[in-house]
Amino acid sequence: MSLPNDEMCAEPKSALVAAIQMISTTRVEENLQAAGTLIAEAVAQGADLVALPEYFPIMGRRDSDKIAAREIDGSGPIQDFLAETASKHGIWVVGGSMPLVASVPDKVLNTCLVFNPQGARVARYDKIHLFGFQKGEERYNESATIEPGRQPVTFDTPFGRVGLSICYDLRFPELFRALGEIDLLVLPAAFTEVTGRAHWEILLRARAIENQCYVLAIGQGGVHENRRETHGNSMLIDPWGDVIARREKGAGVVIGELDHARIAEVRTSLPALTHRVL
Repeated sequence: MSLPNDEMCAEPKSALVAAIQMISTTRVEENLQAAGTLIAEAVAQGADLVALPEYFPIMGRRDSDKIAAREIDGSGPIQDFLAETASKHGIWVVGGSMPLVASVPDKVLNTCLVFNPQGARVARYDKIHLFGFQKGEERYNESATIEPGRQPVTFDTPFGRVGLSICYDLRFPELFRALGEIDLLVLPAAFTEVTGRAHWEILLRARAIENQCYVLAIGQGGVHENRRETHGNSMLIDPWGDVIARREKGAGVVIGELDHARIAEVRTSLPALTHRVL
């Protein structure tokens, strides 16, 4: 968790936040170039914070591909790209997720890294909840190749406190309660089309409503080289649960305002956060 400086202790400012929806390939360099182009597009629209989807640098043909692409914490081309992009544009960059070296040789950590406008890393979150799903021929077992994280993470910005989560975490509301009072929840994902069509928007809007915060959900959104179809539908949701902006499929930018007057209005009219007894 990052420590607030004097500017961050002042009254939070409103800001424009953007989700970068992608259809990542198996090639890291190609994905970094695509992400850079879309981030520049978001910056041209005035974005102060830009977030990438889960596994933005690689969507492999098989689970072992992410092991081959993993980086040591603090060193590597993916991490360099995130730091340099934040510094170049003077924005906050939430690096979706990427594979980092784990404590065992045949697994990775599925990690979200955050960089401030100076290009300094200010937060790291390792995905806690690992996806498992089986329906017909469609099967996923993240625990076979991913080591789970243990610690909820928030960080402070001039426009409020931000909580981090990744994809399958969305189904576990106790994680978001553990974040405390936040202004923005960022959730990079690669939801499957099957589970996304059924549950994605419902769960996202529920997390916004129960935590009375904005939710920025960033998806992979299309058919990948491994034939996996991801749900997309990246969106920004306000504290009342209203969807402000959305992109259903395809690569592109979703952008909208994080408005503190709206947060205050919702929390004043329905002070549910102060009514908690557990």
